[in-house]
This record gives sequence, structure tokens and C-alpha cells, in this order.
Amino acid sequence: MELTGRVVALTGAAHGIGAAMARRFAAEGAAGVVVSDVDAGGAARVAAEITAAGGRAVAVTADATSKKDLKALVATARAEFGRIDVFCANAGAAFGTGVHAADEQWQRSWEINVMQHVHAAQAVLPSMLARGEGYLLITASGAGLLGIPGDAPYSVTKHAAVGLAEWLAITYRPRGVRVSALCPLGVRTALLEPGIAAGHPAALAIAAAAPLIDPEDVAEAVVRGLGAEEFLILPHESVRESFARKAGAVDAWIDEMAVGG
Repeated sequence: MELTGRVVALTGAAHGIGAAMARRFAAEGAAGVVVSDVDAGGAARVAAEITAAGGRAVAVTADATSKKDLKALVATARAEFGRIDVFCANAGAAFGTGVHAADEQWQRSWEINVMQHVHAAQAVLPSMLARGEGYLLITASGAGLLGIPGDAPYSVTKHAAVGLAEWLAITYRPRGVRVSALCPLGVRTALLEPGIAAGHPAALAIAAAAPLIDPEDVAEAVVRGLGAEEFLILPHESVRESFARKAGAVDAWIDEMAVGG
């Protein structure tokens, strides 16, 4: 999937990884970028930056957990640019809580880290399948492959996000729709840095697992991964080795993670 001339829509694109991807896609020559976020002002700023740099972008206020909002987002993209070639379901949430997290935190984690991707697929697949091409990028996490101590809802739902991406890839690749799961570890964003500063075990474990990278580094990895149509896009290459090591010796991996936690 080359991005030149493509129309890309993103959720969670007002800040961090989403904003970096939106800017990078525009720089790669995207025909249009739909910047969506629950933060209307942030989405508008990113879209304005892209437009000022000579790209085409529109901002949409959308709650990524809302099926209605995602349908409206897709409708806006079609009205502005005619279609969506690449949909990046990127919004995410972490609470830094264990198995005894409040029911509301478990539910919110499920809604944003899993059901967002379900609703996005439901919204964009019909038109992609009709054209016989399209791309879904699901932002999961290295925690969805390796696990992470200290945050049960995040680890569990990110595993589910990877599982959903795999199912979508198996089901729809024969019909021309590609799917990738983006699985970074530590990235300098507002989702991680406050936890590191507070000394939270999950944030510290992620920071210790691999060097922190910038959102722009993730965007670079995404461009490469989409170009190669890789299922797993791993901005931290160490995740690939760790994932293989885990698969080869699961009990040893659990012992290692338990000591680290």
C-alpha cells in the first residue's frame, strides 16, 4: 500500500501517535487525511497544520467508541474525498489498574481498545470489499503480544485487539483488504509519560522493555509496514525477538515477567 494519492482516516489523531501518522501520511502525498478525535480543538489543529503545509485534511469530532460517530466519520470522508483507502483505528486508553479494577475501567478499556476496532471495521469494510481493496490499521501494543505487569485491563484488551486484527486479516485478505496490527512498546506520549513520572509498575515495565521512541518514529515504521503490507508492524524491533522467545518457552517467559513485575 503506497500512500501517495490515498485517502486516510484516523481516530485518536489529535495528539501523539495519531497526530504523527496524520502528518506523515500527508507528507507521503495522501490525497486526503481525515483527522478525528474526541478532542475537537486538537483535531482541528492537526488538520490545519496539514493544510498549511499544502496537504488536504479535514477535522472530525468523533468518539472512537461510538458506532454512530464512526459511521458519521466515514460519511464525512466520502463526502470530502470520495472514499477511504486506509482506516487507522488508533485511539486507546490505559488506567494502570490490576484485576480488581473497577467495572467501569474494564468496560471502558473494552470499548476503546477492542470495540472501537470492531465498529471501524463494520463501517469501512462494505465499501472496501465492493472495490476489492482497502487497508485497516489497528493500533494495538507490544503489550498485546508480550503482556505487561501492572495493568490488567490494558494487557487483556490489547491482546484482544491483536486477535481481532488477525481474524480480520485471515478473513478478508483473499478479498483484497489488508490488515495490520501496530504494536509499539514505549512511546513518548501523554498515555505513557505521566505513568512513568508517577512510578507506575506498568509504565515502568514498558519503559524498561525497550528504549522510548517518539511518535514520529512510530509513523515512520507505519509507512514502511504499510508499504510492505506486514501484518505485525513493530516500531521496536526487539518485540519480534521477544515474541519469538515467549512462544518458544512460555513458562520461562512468565517467570521472567513475574520477576520484572
